[in-house]
Amino acid sequence: MATFDADTLRALDDVQEPRIRTDRHPSSAVIIWVVVEGGDVFVRSWLGTRGRWYKDLAAGGPATLEFAGRRLAVQAIPAGDDASIERASREILRKYRRSSHAQEMVRAETLPTTLRLEPR
Repeated sequence: MATFDADTLRALDDVQEPRIRTDRHPSSAVIIWVVVEGGDVFVRSWLGTRGRWYKDLAAGGPATLEFAGRRLAVQAIPAGDDASIERASREILRKYRRSSHAQEMVRAETLPTTLRLEPR
């Protein structure tokens, strides 16, 4: 399993709304939420399995995270184990606690869309 360096993890932990651009849809970047917990980087689709960027990543396609003037090539692995999903939920509620949408990101229907990002 490839991991991000400490500086990248700090930057991802700090950024509020990075954009993701999939290789399948390179002309449009979508705002997403990203959380870091225990050295792992998690994302989750607010639209559940209907989210286009989620579908692209879940199918194994590569993507680019864009934040703070950086472009970071990533790939996604489903975070299907209960412990990872819970860790991601806890961090979403902590990091985005001021957002009225935080509770929506931990709905039962969004939990299966939890992905772990790795550098590619």
